Amino acid sequence: MSDKQSDFFSFVQSPSPAHSDFAEICNALYERELHNLAFSGPKQLSLMQRRLAGLSHHVKRIAYFLCAQQNDNAWPLDVDSHNGSWQSKQAAKSPGRNVDPERTKHWYQQHAAPGLVVPVRTRELDKESIELDCIDRVNTASMQIHLNKYGWFDYSGTNAEQRFSHLNILLLKPTKAIMQAACCGHSWNHKSKSAPQALTLRQMMLSTQIDWKHFKLKPVKH
Repeated sequence: MSDKQSDFFSFVQSPSPAHSDFAEICNALYERELHNLAFSGPKQLSLMQRRLAGLSHHVKRIAYFLCAQQNDNAWPLDVDSHNGSWQSKQAAKSPGRNVDPERTKHWYQQHAAPGLVVPVRTRELDKESIELDCIDRVNTASMQIHLNKYGWFDYSGTNAEQRFSHLNILLLKPTKAIMQAACCGHSWNHKSKSAPQALTLRQMMLSTQIDWKHFKLKPVKH
C-alpha cells in the first residue's frame, strides 16, 4: 500500500469524532454513487472508466466540505453524516410553485454567468421537486441560458428543449428556501410533501458551490 493510501486510511480510521463522520460520509457517498452508476451510468466503457477514476477525489472533497460545515452555525443546512447528505425542514408546499417570470428574467439578466449554480423545478405526473443544475453558456443576444443537464432556457425560465417535453421544467430565480429544498432533495405530490430524494454526486458537488448570501457566482480566488 502506498504512503498516500496509508495516510488516507489512518485518517478515516481515527477515533476523532470529526474523522469518524468523514469516514461515514465517504461510505454513504460511495454507496449511493456506485448504485447510481450501476443502474443509470453511461453505457460507453470509456465514460464509465472516467467517472470511476474521479470518484475517490470527488467523494473526499464533498466529505471534507460537509465535515467543515457541521460546526458552522451560519451555514443554512444541517449535515446528515449517516446518509452523506444535507438536511433542512421541508415546507408543506414547494417554494417553486408561485414564481414571477418577470422577476426571474430580471435576475438572470443581471447575474447569469457560466459556472453559476441554479435551481430547476421539475414536474412529472404527480411528482414535483427542485434540482440543482449549472450554467455553462449564456447567449445575451437571444437572452438565453444553457444548463449542463437541462439545456436551453430563456431568461424568464421557460425551457426550449424538445427532449424534455415529458417534463414540466422551469428555471427558477434562486432564493434561500428554493436552494435549501434543492440541496436536501425535497419533493412533493399534489397533496403534500413526499420523501426526500437522494442527491447524485454531481448535485452534491454543485451544492458546495453556492453563495448563500447573494446566490451569485463566487469570485475566483487567486
